[in-house]
Amino acid sequence: MNLYFDDSLAARYASKSQQARVMSESWLAANLYCPGCGHHPLGRFVNGKPVADFFCSQCKEQFELKSKAGVTVGANVPDGAYQTMLARIRSDENPSFFFLAYRKTDYFVRQLVLVPRHFITTEMIVPRAKGIPGRPGYIMCAMNMAALPEDGKILMIDQGCPAERKAVLRQWRKNLFLRGHKAAARGWLLAVMRCIEKLPDAFTLAQVYSFEAELRKSFPANSHIKEKIRQQLQILRDQHLIEFMGGGNYRKAH
Repeated sequence: MNLYFDDSLAARYASKSQQARVMSESWLAANLYCPGCGHHPLGRFVNGKPVADFFCSQCKEQFELKSKAGVTVGANVPDGAYQTMLARIRSDENPSFFFLAYRKTDYFVRQLVLVPRHFITTEMIVPRAKGIPGRPGYIMCAMNMAALPEDGKILMIDQGCPAERKAVLRQWRKNLFLRGHKAAARGWLLAVMRCIEKLPDAFTLAQVYSFEAELRKSFPANSHIKEKIRQQLQILRDQHLIEFMGGGNYRKAH
């Protein structure tokens, strides 16, 4: 995999943001495979698609690319129009996201993080104060990466080193069960998954209950937090992501 942008493409554009967009999109189209099925290359939508940039002709997955200069993608990624993004996330064709960080001096790809669409909820899309002069109703947005469990951030490239394709495909498939749950239910599952990540490999129900106050802040309309926690643990157990050892004891599956 070639990790350098073709900087000759930049000469056609005066805008720095346009230069970065054209170079990064060209790089991805030439080098990346579909993380859902492994097919290469990805197809490109014509300009003007509200959110998605790429698609897979085999499994029909859609992807949006966001790029920035830097060592890593970071925890809060700026995006486009807030209302447009919310509508797309709520649709049946919401895209997965590629977040790319590149070295500005020589346009070298440092990091590429994939966020599969089954991990994305509207709560992750936050409005930004920045708008457009003359359009007071036009609100920009950002994606809160910190709200994701680690399984929802697939490192396809890290520190300039590509991950093995088989590992990427395996991580994508691991959590496809999330697509069978509506957005509100996914929000609970993702929240409990984040809590479990903070615990050791062997943990207890009481340890998960210790996040009750934190979860209550995230879901203020729910007055049955412990019941919801047990429900999510049952789902994660059925998906073989955790194992129930008896007596209120659990173990993370590896």
